[in-house]
Amino acid sequence: MCRFFKKKKKYSLPFIAFFQALGLVIYCGLVGLLFWQGDKWFGPMSTFLGPAFVLVLFVVSTLISALIVLGHPFILFWEKKQTIEALKLVVYTIAWLIFFILLIILVFIVA
Repeated sequence: MCRFFKKKKKYSLPFIAFFQALGLVIYCGLVGLLFWQGDKWFGPMSTFLGPAFVLVLFVVSTLISALIVLGHPFILFWEKKQTIEALKLVVYTIAWLIFFILLIILVFIVA
């Protein structure tokens, strides 16, 4: 695994954006699974801890989502001074996210 990171291949921006969007979709799916099965796994919440957990999860999810989507563009912008590439990567990631949303909607319609 260490050799993979040492090679420093030049990946295209759409390729990087695809994996950023896929990572975000997988993360959101896991959080959705937590909300869907939360009562079965943890039981019903009868104290303030349930809403507090949801708020903390929301904040942490926002940070994780920002890191997934904006981490590499930030490096491109700040360290490599490639502003246009950073903006293109954000746009490509948004386009892939829209594609995944449409794919999920299509699965729901067909199923």
